[in-house]
Amino acid sequence: MFTGEECEKKGESCNTCAEKQACSGQTETHAPAHKLSRVKHLVAVMSGKGGVGKSSVAALLAATLARQGFRVGILDADITGPSIPKLFGLKERVDGTEFGVYIPKTRNLGIYVMSANLFLEREDDPVIWRGPILSNVIKQFWTDVAWGQLDYLVIDLPPGTGDVPLTAMQSLPLDGMIVVSSPQDLAVMVVRKAVKMAEMMNVPLLGLVENMTYIPCPDCNKKIFAFGPPQGEKVAAETGLELLASLPLDPELSRLGDAGRIEDYAPTGLEEAVRLIDERLKSASKTARLLFKK
Repeated sequence: MFTGEECEKKGESCNTCAEKQACSGQTETHAPAHKLSRVKHLVAVMSGKGGVGKSSVAALLAATLARQGFRVGILDADITGPSIPKLFGLKERVDGTEFGVYIPKTRNLGIYVMSANLFLEREDDPVIWRGPILSNVIKQFWTDVAWGQLDYLVIDLPPGTGDVPLTAMQSLPLDGMIVVSSPQDLAVMVVRKAVKMAEMMNVPLLGLVENMTYIPCPDCNKKIFAFGPPQGEKVAAETGLELLASLPLDPELSRLGDAGRIEDYAPTGLEEAVRLIDERLKSASKTARLLFKK
């Protein structure tokens, strides 16, 4: 078994190591998963600011993964501004048992969903909690929820670099993070903050998704750049991230999301991104196993 020092000499990160839970050199303290959870990969979706469509991208990522045959769950970590249940049309309340919390599935693709909104009497009831409580809830969504057998658990983080993203990066065994941006200069500036936070917390960055890049003209099929020219490639070059996708501002996506039918939106534009992410994580896991055997 490697110590942390030996892993570092080999260029191996604890986050991508297949034996990270058992390794004697593990320096990070992750919350233990529920005894009935067997999750292969945890991927977080983050944005430096609100209003860039982060939750929609997280939902589309989960739907794309499920459509390609993966077993998928989505953890809505945006406790005070949850939108995942609405996007998937889930309204039933969730109750805990002595064995843990069992969660509902979406009706079309069978995606497991956990959100604070599923515990509320009414979906428009506010969640007025301070930072420490929010952080504890995030941990409990991992330790007390029976996720079952999943290939991917997508974590929809709240915008910014506050308590909840910090807790998720420290407490959950994240395999990687996707950063969502939009073409505006302000959104691009705060992307750098999110990237720097992930690097400081030693969370691997899987790439960048630029959302609302253009509006597809329904008549001429041209692209209308409502927020100025795309900046995804520029930001990717400046931050060292890979540009995974440039998604449109599509009224059809808004319509389906409002109707709780975001699963019906296809193609999502993230098909190639999912392929790249899956290849990268499988390669990282294989490399970690080979290093562990030596």
